[in-house]
Amino acid sequence: MSDRPVDIEALLSRELAGFDPLQRGGSATPIGGVIVNWRTIDDADARATWDALRDWVEWVSVRYNIPVSVIPNCWYRHPALVEELSALHTAHVAAFDSSDSGYGPISWHERFAVASARLTRAYGGGCNNGHQATKPRSWAAVIDAQDWDTWANPPTCTEATPPPTKGETDDNPHPRHS
Repeated sequence: MSDRPVDIEALLSRELAGFDPLQRGGSATPIGGVIVNWRTIDDADARATWDALRDWVEWVSVRYNIPVSVIPNCWYRHPALVEELSALHTAHVAAFDSSDSGYGPISWHERFAVASARLTRAYGGGCNNGHQATKPRSWAAVIDAQDWDTWANPPTCTEATPPPTKGETDDNPHPRHS
């Protein structure tokens, strides 16, 4: 070390040379896995995405001894189950990413514990003797177009409680869903 006094201004000038506060370093790539939006997945990405999810589902179901009553062999045919498993897969990849600070694995296990009940509800059983298609909910012919148009336009749509429609009574506020 030198006995000369340190020129702080010179040190700062050298350190900040070329620094542009508008240019941030690092990658914009998300940590871990890519979030899958099954509703809008591109055909070109679908096969590889399904294969990666299948590999992970097979691994996690063996590793954690998840029974067939929770994740059936036909899991990929149950949309709600696919959504839950896909979210867990993405969280797992992110949690075990090498850039994680060390809390990812325990956080994933906490998420997994919470998701276990949702997995059971997402499947609901019934495929013990082969896949049984679930009857999907449908909105066809459920909402009256005129009723919707009346409701969706201000000031009606900003009210806390929708006004009664024809056929509604205090005993049966939703006659279409009886």
